[in-house]
Amino acid sequence: MLDELLQRLNPYLELIGTNVWLQAAAIMVVSLLIAWIFNRFISSALRNIVARTRLQFDDQLIDLLHNPIYFSVILLGIALAVKVLQIPATFDFFIFSSLETIAYLVWTVFVIRATRLVLRLIAAHERHISILHPQTLPLFENLAMIIIVVLSVYIVFTAWDVDMTAWLASAGIIGIAVGFAAKDTLANLFSGVFILADAPYKIGDYVVLDTGERGEITHIGIRSTRMMTRDDVEVTVPNSVMGNTKIFNESGGPEEKSRIRIAVGVAYGSDIDKVRDILMRIAFSDEAVCEDPEPRVRLRQFGASSLDYELLCWIEQPILRGRVIDTLNSQIYKAFIAEGVEIPYSKQDIYIKEMPK
Repeated sequence: MLDELLQRLNPYLELIGTNVWLQAAAIMVVSLLIAWIFNRFISSALRNIVARTRLQFDDQLIDLLHNPIYFSVILLGIALAVKVLQIPATFDFFIFSSLETIAYLVWTVFVIRATRLVLRLIAAHERHISILHPQTLPLFENLAMIIIVVLSVYIVFTAWDVDMTAWLASAGIIGIAVGFAAKDTLANLFSGVFILADAPYKIGDYVVLDTGERGEITHIGIRSTRMMTRDDVEVTVPNSVMGNTKIFNESGGPEEKSRIRIAVGVAYGSDIDKVRDILMRIAFSDEAVCEDPEPRVRLRQFGASSLDYELLCWIEQPILRGRVIDTLNSQIYKAFIAEGVEIPYSKQDIYIKEMPK
């Protein structure tokens, strides 16, 4: 590429003369002049053009492109000047490899920053790519940076004619060893990514695990999920466990409202309409019970010693479950005593057939 460019410049260089030092100096002066023009005028003009758009992405991209283009023009001028001087091959290889290394490093920084810019733009509009959102953004940024840096190092070593075959083989063996040693950590890592992408629950949701723990999700990390139980005890669960267990999300669904069930039994012979009216009146009188959907009373079954009723109520948030159940149970007990409704309980009669002698 440099040889072809230099051939096109030869007619203009011959106007200066045959002195290679003058030609190299002229090339350096021109390259610095072009870089200065780009820095002062072209870059400003591009900023003014993109400033008219509503997007901020193009403004930030132009800012990121400024330094790589500026330094690339200067490095190209240095490379052409060295090519004109026709220095010995040993120094020539060292100089060109150094210039390529600097150029790769400059553009690597640009690619890393541009990648972060694109990822943050996508994360801000997570409806397009559900797996990438603000919570998973650091993971993808780090993965992208690692990939870019590894590729950049490979290209730099190639510029110095270093054989990377042995290094790649060693890296593969090390990767396999690390994978076996950290399989649990990797399982938690990938499960964390899938949890954040699939979003079966979010921070603030009340969930119930298969093991019986119930609490509010306080943190969703890459390695683990933390929840605060009603006993104010923080439980940390590895994401590999969360990804393979059944989770009951009480805050899920179209609304955060949660339904509670109050089971109560009354004696056979009770006025079932009166029982229904008492339960409905208690439900409507409690301010914590939602009016929409309205409470319901169901006669579920004829039990062994009672008519089994169930009062169904909705509350605004799952966190209110314990308090509302306590209030409703207390009011039902008091109302049944005042209205003369019997709540049956187990009784055992002992018959003595014969007194011992």
